[in-house]
Amino acid sequence: MGWTSRSSGRKKRSPRGRNVPWSAWHVLIGPPLSARDVSREQITPIEGLSALSLDALTSVAYGPEAIIVVLAAAGAGALHLVVPITVGIVALLAILVLSYRQVIEAYPGGGGAYAVALDNFGPSASLLAAAALVVDYTLTVAVSIAAGVGTLASAFPGLIPDRVPIGLGILALITS
Repeated sequence: MGWTSRSSGRKKRSPRGRNVPWSAWHVLIGPPLSARDVSREQITPIEGLSALSLDALTSVAYGPEAIIVVLAAAGAGALHLVVPITVGIVALLAILVLSYRQVIEAYPGGGGAYAVALDNFGPSASLLAAAALVVDYTLTVAVSIAAGVGTLASAFPGLIPDRVPIGLGILALITS
């Protein structure tokens, strides 16, 4: 029978006809999709770009800042390390770009960490890559929100005691 609409007044039933309890997971993520519905779930290129390019952007935005803050806290004697660390970051980004180009050439129809790992290392490695990406994107959102709230709090010191509720509010806003 498949999933019935929650607003239709009928009870939610699993594909096998069993009642499914509404848990916090269902409220936050939504009910499981039937195989027919999954094939219709797609994101546009703009949505994909905004979601999938965050990894490189956050590496460039937050990593160097964090390194400089740590070096500054270590004292003036450690600031001479800024240039070598910056060169290392640029080298890592160059390697990342070359790696992405190789993946694009090898998988012109599209393929990310999951597809590459599945083709080259099997299903276990591909599931590990997919799980790592989910964790990475989740942490990217958390770091981005924390950095934004930290910036707001530094501009408006009265907000410092309310940083956590503000961060949670932003998270609720962007996920609703």
